Amino acid sequence: MSFGTVFKRLMAERLAFFSFIFLMVLVILSIIAPFIVPYDPLKQDLMKVMLSPSAQHWLGTDELGRDIFSRLLMGTKAAIQAGLFAILIPLCIGVPMGILSGYLGGVVDDIFMRIVDGIIAIPAILLALGITGALGISLWNAMIAIGIVFTPQFARLARGQTLQVRSEPYVEAAKISGAGAGWIMLKHIIPNIAPPIVVQASFNLSFAILVEASLSFLGMGAQSPQISWGNMIQQAYSMINMNAWMIVYPGLAIILTVLAGNFLGDGLRAALDPKYKKA
Repeated sequence: MSFGTVFKRLMAERLAFFSFIFLMVLVILSIIAPFIVPYDPLKQDLMKVMLSPSAQHWLGTDELGRDIFSRLLMGTKAAIQAGLFAILIPLCIGVPMGILSGYLGGVVDDIFMRIVDGIIAIPAILLALGITGALGISLWNAMIAIGIVFTPQFARLARGQTLQVRSEPYVEAAKISGAGAGWIMLKHIIPNIAPPIVVQASFNLSFAILVEASLSFLGMGAQSPQISWGNMIQQAYSMINMNAWMIVYPGLAIILTVLAGNFLGDGLRAALDPKYKKA
């Protein structure tokens, strides 16, 4: 299935397509935010503490007089970095592990799946907290922790899909023709298991952003002066009864991003379905 066909199908799923545009805007903002923010997001102005939204400060200011809109824009960088990096780790580790496990079977399958089962047995948020605590508290270590938490999901998905594909006639024909295991996995297995992995990556992208925000809220992720939507909520939490807008805006940004990732995943699942038919 060509990229053009998939994109046309995705455009037909309007909610998914708008979600795709929304996420692309966030990616662009994460790159250009330092150049377009109206105020220095780290500069404190104690003469403008906790101002209400106005023409000068669109979303108001926080307890240190910092512009919330500028900080919200800068927070997109941590969110997008967390999402993409946390997906890159399972794609580079979990997917190859699952393919090797499903195709080779035997001892390789037993070893890899016992490792996966051991990781899955630990609740995801506790595992992420434990890994972050062991590696040290920082945004990058939080992203590594999230990536490790997601790795078993991708490994099991890749293994299950590989088990289905390896019994297909074209794979058997490749074996009979003398093709090696590496060539078969590269030319036949990976292209045919890619669609469900892409869909899973889309769902996990939004969840990774949510987990990163949770870790930052708990003080285990981004650290000041780094700006994250999670630590913006953490800093505003004590002021929630006095200035609710300080916590509403980063919370709303997280909610919209998570919803966009989920809607995009649903749209990709439909667009990549060979039996796709627009109602």
